[in-house]
Amino acid sequence: MASQPPDSPESPPADPRRVRVRLPESPGEIVDATRRTHLASERTYLAWWRTGLTSLTVGIGAGKIVPALTSGTTWPYTVAGAGYAVLGVICVVYASIRRREVDKALARGDFVPPDDRVVAVMTLFGALLGLLVLGIVIAEG
Repeated sequence: MASQPPDSPESPPADPRRVRVRLPESPGEIVDATRRTHLASERTYLAWWRTGLTSLTVGIGAGKIVPALTSGTTWPYTVAGAGYAVLGVICVVYASIRRREVDKALARGDFVPPDDRVVAVMTLFGALLGLLVLGIVIAEG
């Protein structure tokens, strides 16, 4: 087997910290990469919507359906249902904001990370709702 030149595509880079980047060979490849990036952004937007709609559905189930099927105290279910509904609304609203930010960044050829404050609030709120549901399950069990 013949030895490969040090920087040939088949051989590993001499310096493991170096990253080999293949530049597009045609304008069509650039257009395709841009299209894929926009489609990925759209899928993420739809994922935010799915999460929001799921949270709203859980809110209806916990806040309205479960109390109708339960005898006794229902206010904890109503609180949990309202909380999940609020979380769902936050997801749907942030989906629109995030989509606009990402579209502008893509037009500039840039990347914009999600707002750490929004992610932190949603994480904390979701964790508190999970603890509330855990408390309800333990208290009712």
